Amino acid sequence: MTRPVGPVGPLVHQAASLLLGYPDHDWPQRLRTVHSAVRQLPGTEVELLLGFCTRMAGADPLDLAARYVATFDRSRRRCLYLTYYTDGDTRRRGSSLARLKSLYRQHGWVPPEEELPDFLPVVLEFAARSPAAGVPLLTGYRAALEVLRFALIAHRSPYADLLQAVCLGLPGTSPASREEALRLARTGPPTETVGLDPFPAQPQPSDRGARR
Repeated sequence: MTRPVGPVGPLVHQAASLLLGYPDHDWPQRLRTVHSAVRQLPGTEVELLLGFCTRMAGADPLDLAARYVATFDRSRRRCLYLTYYTDGDTRRRGSSLARLKSLYRQHGWVPPEEELPDFLPVVLEFAARSPAAGVPLLTGYRAALEVLRFALIAHRSPYADLLQAVCLGLPGTSPASREEALRLARTGPPTETVGLDPFPAQPQPSDRGARR
């Protein structure tokens, strides 16, 4: 999977950011916004986004929310926090998060306070706002994105199409297998932990509803 970065990149990143967020009350509007913004653009990435929108348009909101939580919040394999794949819950993960915050500040952007800076929708929104810095950032976390993509494919999740759209727009070639992607991401999360829980705490369904 190799494709040069094109002019549709920022739109793809913004669309994926919106669609990878928790499907709360504004979900139908997000689907309509993405569909309207990209429907006349060329490219496989756009086809993947439109296919996702069509597939999810008729989903029951409560069922969709439950599926989102089961997909992303209850599995280490499908974590949306990128530094987990490269740093695990180690001391150096804190440094990685601090570097991300610093990068955002350098480009005049303050991400939502309720999310960690490595939350994929946050990183994608930054890439949409500041492509010159955001595309290299995403490329640096390509192995993490690919591990997540392979995991979503194995889970038969429609969200795999969003990861594929993002990866298609990055320079370079995708790993041939999940195993190769894991090796590129330092063979998965390190084992040295800073606390008792080796997996980053994530909000439960009731928490998500309360804070959005």
